[in-house]
Amino acid sequence: MVLRILLTFGIVLASSLFMLAAAILTLFQARRFYSEVIARWMGQVVLRFWRINYATHYAAPLPDCQTVYISNHTSSLDVMLLISLGLPRTRFFLSGYLRKFIFVAIIGYIIRIFWTVPQEFPERRRQIFRRADRILRRTGDSVYLSPEGKCVTTGEIGHFNKGSFHLATSLKAPIVPIYIHIPAEMNPGRGYRAQPGSVGVYFLPAIDTSSWRLENLETNRDRVRALYVRVHDAMRSGGRLPDDLGVEPLQRKLMRAAV
Repeated sequence: MVLRILLTFGIVLASSLFMLAAAILTLFQARRFYSEVIARWMGQVVLRFWRINYATHYAAPLPDCQTVYISNHTSSLDVMLLISLGLPRTRFFLSGYLRKFIFVAIIGYIIRIFWTVPQEFPERRRQIFRRADRILRRTGDSVYLSPEGKCVTTGEIGHFNKGSFHLATSLKAPIVPIYIHIPAEMNPGRGYRAQPGSVGVYFLPAIDTSSWRLENLETNRDRVRALYVRVHDAMRSGGRLPDDLGVEPLQRKLMRAAV
């Protein structure tokens, strides 16, 4: 296990250096290449190394406009899963704490991650979100962030923060909820002891935010969380999504690992 962890760090470090070289050669002007090709490849290689495969399931094609992607967050695997998806023109929010790992900092700055701070610093968080709003409004990029704001290992859907929904309301961008189902027997939680197995990544129907108003922020947040609770309960009890969501698996896999 220690050797596997060390080799994983080696893969990520090598990828970060390769990305840095590519960024220098392209004058840091090819963010989609760094994010959707190099980072995606890195995530897939790490998952394959850990003998983890995942299948993607879509309710409908992804929106062809600026989108706010959100997901539940139950595992340290989520980061590799999300970058492996290669979400188009998407920037990420990530804890600034992770910048202490030099290779994460290199990758993060090159693909232009929005670094966050803990909830204990509300004014600093507001500044970060206001800056992200300005940048996303100017570039038209999509964005991913976890409304739970931390890895929740209780087996339940955690409390949802308002940042994701404030951003979507301000941008008038649809929200695409992603539900990540990692079986308990393979889930390492906040650790690194992931076991081989299969993960399901479910893209739920897009939520139209064009009529949302900031005064209804908490109501809309709670409605989206209730959707996650409903999906989560259905997956735990029957191993499938609620029927009326209309989610069908695509007949392809973004990445299959040899187990």
